[in-house]
Amino acid sequence: MAQERTGAATFKGNPITLIGPELKVGDQAPDFTLSKNLIEEVSLKDYAGKIKLISVVPSLDTGVCDAQTRRFNVEAGELGDNVVVLTVSVDLPFAQERWCGAAGVDRVVTLSDYKTRSFGENYGVLIKEFQLDMRSIFVVDAEDKITYVEYLPEMTESPNFEQAIAAVKALL
Repeated sequence: MAQERTGAATFKGNPITLIGPELKVGDQAPDFTLSKNLIEEVSLKDYAGKIKLISVVPSLDTGVCDAQTRRFNVEAGELGDNVVVLTVSVDLPFAQERWCGAAGVDRVVTLSDYKTRSFGENYGVLIKEFQLDMRSIFVVDAEDKITYVEYLPEMTESPNFEQAIAAVKALL
């Protein structure tokens, strides 16, 4: 049974339960299996040797998630080829593709946790009550060590974009 962290975060002020461990700076990034589309799956090793900024959102079809993903799309264009920006949600892959097309988002890689929720459980962001992944940011270096973590205390708040980007730039 996976670890549960009751009251680790809130949704509109109401406590929610996160499933999985609370990762910390210095931890080895856990592996995951995410859907790139309905057929192709990827894991951490598919991004070996790259600096990874992992932006986790509950659903691209909400205002804060939309703004977060658009912001990291802009930032991704300025970070260079050694950095990959991954946006993870439980949205279906074709919904992610539709949203990216409508939003003009083309520099982040959207990945879906809808099949197994393995990312959510391994990174401690799976919301038990909603079966969505909690808003969070992880920066993982080229050797797959976590160098920055931000678990948002409130699901509807935005992450600290400046600190996340500074954490990536510190690795360049």
